[in-house]
Amino acid sequence: MTDGWSVARALTDPASVAGLDSTGWTQLLSAARALSLIGTLAEVLADAPLPPDAARVLADVRHSNVTGQRQALWEAESARMALADYPGRVVLLKGTAFAAAGYDAALGRSIGDLDILVARDGLDQVEALLLKAGWEWVKPDPYDDAYYRQWMHELPPLIHATRDRMIDVHHTILPLTAGPTPDAAALIADARALPSGLYVLSPADIICHAAAHLIADGDLSGGMRNLWDIDRLVRQFIVEESGFSDTLAERAKLHGLTDAVGRALRLSAQLFGTPIVFRQAQGGSGSVPAIDSLFLRRITAVDGWGRKTRKLTRQAFYIRSHLLRMPPAMLARHLWTKWRKGHRG
Repeated sequence: MTDGWSVARALTDPASVAGLDSTGWTQLLSAARALSLIGTLAEVLADAPLPPDAARVLADVRHSNVTGQRQALWEAESARMALADYPGRVVLLKGTAFAAAGYDAALGRSIGDLDILVARDGLDQVEALLLKAGWEWVKPDPYDDAYYRQWMHELPPLIHATRDRMIDVHHTILPLTAGPTPDAAALIADARALPSGLYVLSPADIICHAAAHLIADGDLSGGMRNLWDIDRLVRQFIVEESGFSDTLAERAKLHGLTDAVGRALRLSAQLFGTPIVFRQAQGGSGSVPAIDSLFLRRITAVDGWGRKTRKLTRQAFYIRSHLLRMPPAMLARHLWTKWRKGHRG
């Protein structure tokens, strides 16, 4: 049966695709596309001998990869120009950061919205400058706007009026109602400058952010791509950054993300063989916690047609994501308000 494990196997052992027939290729490519890993798969298999049809599809994907990353970097440059009068640091996040910094994780990486991190006391100025430069609000609803500004880790999303590209302006990396409270000031202070004048998070903080986004916030949609990011980044940083393992453990503790980083590393290790780089990533007795299997079941939930599977598991993690974001009483009020507004509409 094709699921996310088949894609993980193809990424880590490209030779494993040699015996695929046409049906097998269709299933592998459909699953990889559904998991947002088709671009990565295309790059990993760039030099492999492939059937003509599969080779043609993946060649088109590689061409799209180049276009997509060029667009993402242009959006980053557009934001930099728009925020030229902002005196603080503008830190790129996620896929755009990987591409701008030239990290291995950028290879074939799909990039959607532009995500940036700025100091919370600079939000008003950043917001005004972006609006002046042509970005507009995506969520004009007063309740949504107020909810974002009071409780979320970012401004309401903006979209550019002519380029139709979105930007998410973060002031920290988890909602203010979440359990962990990452040190946003430390994230920005330790960010590394790029030649453009923009910044990216420090290597250890990049892993902390990826783990926070995956484990401590969301419902694990896009989880395999995020774990592949972690795998590529960890493998690069343990070679290039002296003392990376110790630094990662220290930064995870600082941000209250030791458990999230540990779980992300374990999951990545099971899927991709990622090195476990600090002791806290293991279970208390050195064993892998049984609940990790549920995370893997959710992360790999796709079939050979690219359809989502394991509905109950996905629903459970969807509920979990909401409970992580806010206390039960607050969640109930929020869901009731959203339901009532939708019902009236």
